[in-house]
Amino acid sequence: ALHGEALFGSANCWQCHTPTLTTSPYHPMAELRNQTIHPYTDLLLHDMGPGLADNLGEGNVTGSQWRTSPLWSIGLTAAVSGGEAYLHDGRARTLEEAILWHDGEGAAAREAFRTMSASDRAALIAFLKSL
Repeated sequence: ALHGEALFGSANCWQCHTPTLTTSPYHPMAELRNQTIHPYTDLLLHDMGPGLADNLGEGNVTGSQWRTSPLWSIGLTAAVSGGEAYLHDGRARTLEEAILWHDGEGAAAREAFRTMSASDRAALIAFLKSL
């Protein structure tokens, strides 16, 4: 998993799946202010390309723009859901498929993953499953 974490960084997955965020200092509940969390998301919209587009734009958001999904606890998906389904519409049956569906702003990270050795791809997936 540690090797996979390094590969996650070298593939620039962290550009959108930001490991660490800090909560607002203005939350009405003091215990939730300034908390360091590790959601592996930037919570922003990114153009994921035509392959993931649903052509159902909303306001100024196009059908190919999607909010970066948090990756924390993604390793529990199969146990909690009774199976695996990833991306906004569940089209990816494995984490590998989900990565390979990335396009648009995620194309470079997808290509970095695609061109890794099989052992490096497995290490990156092991890291994701450890989250």
